[in-house]
Amino acid sequence: MSKRQSSKYKINRRLSVNLWGRPKSPFNIREYGPGQHGQRRRKVSDYGTQLRAKQQLRGYYGNINEKQFRRIYAEAVLARGDTSEQLIGLLERRLDIVIYRMLFVPTVFAARQLISHGHVMVNGRRVNIPSYRLREGDAVEVRQKSKQHPVVLEAIQTPERDVPDYMEVDFEKLKGTFIRTPLLSDVPFPVQMEPNLVIEYYSR
Repeated sequence: MSKRQSSKYKINRRLSVNLWGRPKSPFNIREYGPGQHGQRRRKVSDYGTQLRAKQQLRGYYGNINEKQFRRIYAEAVLARGDTSEQLIGLLERRLDIVIYRMLFVPTVFAARQLISHGHVMVNGRRVNIPSYRLREGDAVEVRQKSKQHPVVLEAIQTPERDVPDYMEVDFEKLKGTFIRTPLLSDVPFPVQMEPNLVIEYYSR
């Protein structure tokens, strides 16, 4: 198992959830935390519950670093409307998440790597920034030379998820359109996410 996969699955066990809902996750066999004290059960405080909600959301979106995640939260606070909805909307507009939702890759981490290596185009232009933020109506596609990439072929041949209704995908052309920014209720999280607790955590 690669270091990246090992770290990814350790996130699952540390948070005691199958965060991405993958059938291959070791958490399905060992439903307890890593390390010699992983099976201990502790009473969780309100702060601990909020922290866990933040770690869970951060981890799900590719283990975004704290500085970047806090910056996204700050944008959500300044935007009009419900802060929890704004936070999820901003996260769902990231290019790596859109590629993942379109089923062009099996994991968020694979999406980040595919984009960083220049295999993805937005509106006909190559973009190599995973955090690039899409706008409604933007077209996303895998470059012609990259359509036989093993990771892409694996993902589209053995899909583990469904494409959400806020985007459209043409699997023959490996091209999709980001139709609209989703609401929290639209996002197909495999586990319960509580962005309201994340807001409480940062509002302390």
